[in-house]
Amino acid sequence: MSTQIKEKKMITDVFVEGARKGWNIGVSNIIPNVLMAFIIIHVLNISGALKLVGKVFAPIMAIFGLPGEAATVLMGAWLSMGGGVGVAVSLFTQGSLNGAHLAILTPAIFLMGAQIQYAGRLLGTAEVESRHYGILFGICILNAFLAMFVMRFFV
Repeated sequence: MSTQIKEKKMITDVFVEGARKGWNIGVSNIIPNVLMAFIIIHVLNISGALKLVGKVFAPIMAIFGLPGEAATVLMGAWLSMGGGVGVAVSLFTQGSLNGAHLAILTPAIFLMGAQIQYAGRLLGTAEVESRHYGILFGICILNAFLAMFVMRFFV
C-alpha cells in the first residue's frame, strides 16, 4: 500500500489558477465569437441585408413578439452562443432590439446555442450516428421556440 502525500494548495494559488483558465477561455473562445458577431451585423446593416432579413423573418418572429431582425440572433446562436450574444448586443445598441426582446431571446440562445460547434465535440466523441443529428438539433430548436413563446407572456 503506497502512501501519497497530497500537497495542499493555498487559496490564493487556486484563485490565480482559476483566473488564468478563465482569462484563456475568454480570450480564445468568447471574445472572437462576440467580435465576429459585431462585424457580421455591421456588414449586414451597411449592405442593407439586415433589413431584408428583417422583412423575410418578420412574420415568424412576430409570433414571439420580436422584430424580424431577431432571427439573426438565433442564427448566430446556432453557430456559437457567444456569437448569438454578440448579435443580440449589436442589435440592441443600434436600436433594433429592446430589453423585452432580449429577455425573450435569452433562453433560446442557451437552449439552441452552439449546436454546430458541439456536434463534433460531443456527438462525434460519443459516437452518435450522424443520422440522429437532425432530430437532436430539432429538439433543441423546438425547445428554444417554445421558450421564446412562453417568455413572450412573461415580458
